[in-house]
Amino acid sequence: MKRFFLPALLACLLAPGAAAATENPAPLADTARLRQHLRVLTGTPQPRNYVHPVVLESVAAFIGRELRTAGAYAVADQPYTVQGQTYRNVTASFGPTDGPRLIIGAHYDVCGDQPGADDNGTGVAALLELARLLGQEKTVPYRIDLVAYTLEEPPFFRTPQMGSYVHAASLKAAGVPVRGMVSLEMLGYFDDRRGSQRYPIWPLKFIYGSRGNYVTVAQKFGNGRFGRRFARHYRAAAALPVKRFKAPAWLPGIDFSDHLNYWKFDYPAVLLTDTAFYRNRSYHEASDTLARLDLRRLGLAVDALLATVLAEEK
Repeated sequence: MKRFFLPALLACLLAPGAAAATENPAPLADTARLRQHLRVLTGTPQPRNYVHPVVLESVAAFIGRELRTAGAYAVADQPYTVQGQTYRNVTASFGPTDGPRLIIGAHYDVCGDQPGADDNGTGVAALLELARLLGQEKTVPYRIDLVAYTLEEPPFFRTPQMGSYVHAASLKAAGVPVRGMVSLEMLGYFDDRRGSQRYPIWPLKFIYGSRGNYVTVAQKFGNGRFGRRFARHYRAAAALPVKRFKAPAWLPGIDFSDHLNYWKFDYPAVLLTDTAFYRNRSYHEASDTLARLDLRRLGLAVDALLATVLAEEK
């Protein structure tokens, strides 16, 4: 993930508050599985970046195997070539074969020479655990496509070589109707200490608090019914605090992840995140390791996501 949502005070004031469900069922997400996925992702021989395409291929193969095991009815690679080298997205589908789709995605590459446990191992682990839970559902009410993207990180960020750009462009070219898109970007670092949550504008701590104990749903103005509905359902379902940021699309930073490419093709999209470097000091550092993550709360974030996508109105 890049330097995320440098928001204006106005943007945040228009979407204040946090909510957690007052009554929640027993957790569904398996923290042992989340841990194992993260061990695989962070334990590659070299960092999973574009300089090591063989490593990225091995990670893509691992993701594909897990998605098939989860019970997706269609798992496919989406290969494309950059600078003479082949990279690939991995997609999986659940629910009906036709009708408008919900896209949920996470990038599996890292920036530079770091393990990338939170950025973005947690997003991918969440995606795989969501796949397992969806595979156990007797009925998925509409089509849900899960996508693991390659090449989100520099030097490809904001270029047509991003895996999410390739995927979004392919949907547009094929005329595929899309209900909306959710980008899973850094979801596993939490800190309950005062002062652990930073903001680009210091007064925001008086609105949202100084403790890094929540997840955020970020979206742009004009995102339509999808963004409002997703945020509402997610906040109602979550057993951990959820805070919503909404801002104009022109504000620098509001689009710093894969969801920006769906906006480019006029698809509604939101970002689900732990706020990245505003909380996690190990962002893009060698210290971004599994040991620093809170897998219990990562699991709660996955549980809320499952409840939200199953509650989405047709």
